[in-house]
Amino acid sequence: MRVRFGDFVFDQGTRQLRRGDEERPLGPKAFELLDLLLSQRPNVITRERVRARLWPAVVVSESTLATVVADLRAALDDDAKQPRFLRTVHGVGYAFCGEAAAVGPPDRGLAEGAASYRLVLRDREVALHPGENLLGRVENGVVWLDSPTVSRRHARIVIEGGTAILEDLGSKNGTFVGEKRLTSPVPLVDGDVFRVGRVGMTFRAQAADEATRTDGG
Repeated sequence: MRVRFGDFVFDQGTRQLRRGDEERPLGPKAFELLDLLLSQRPNVITRERVRARLWPAVVVSESTLATVVADLRAALDDDAKQPRFLRTVHGVGYAFCGEAAAVGPPDRGLAEGAASYRLVLRDREVALHPGENLLGRVENGVVWLDSPTVSRRHARIVIEGGTAILEDLGSKNGTFVGEKRLTSPVPLVDGDVFRVGRVGMTFRAQAADEATRTDGG
């Protein structure tokens, strides 16, 4: 999903918020909040529903939610007293109040068709598709990981423009490449071993011409 509002473009697939040529950095929770508000616009989303989406099965304080809202407003150059995009409904929750419209995907050329990507786990292999591939204990994820060390929306791999980017989504137990815990998105290359919580897997990338030679002998 790509949505344009004001001078901004929100791209769910690449997890980017841009204003013109400038990327506006958003933390994982602020990104999820904007995603939720845009998908439900112009409806009001209760604070309880926001907390359930951003912090599933975790109790957080009102001040924690308020901090995420403030971070999102700062990224949008929005004013709480005269909001253009993010409206507070006192005693209830929040709503996206600006004019917004879905736009088509960016021109990706032929890069995405040049390779195939998959994850190799101990018990199975999973194909990855262009755009967002969600990893966690969530039904619409590309990989369901039934482990108490894995968060509901734990991490994601974005396939875009012939590259694969791994990003932790604010999980409790972390995402690790080697023994290094991720603090920001990182590109993956063929053979990279990483783990989500305590669940390990290997990233595999195969060029289209390699697949052809293999299939054709």
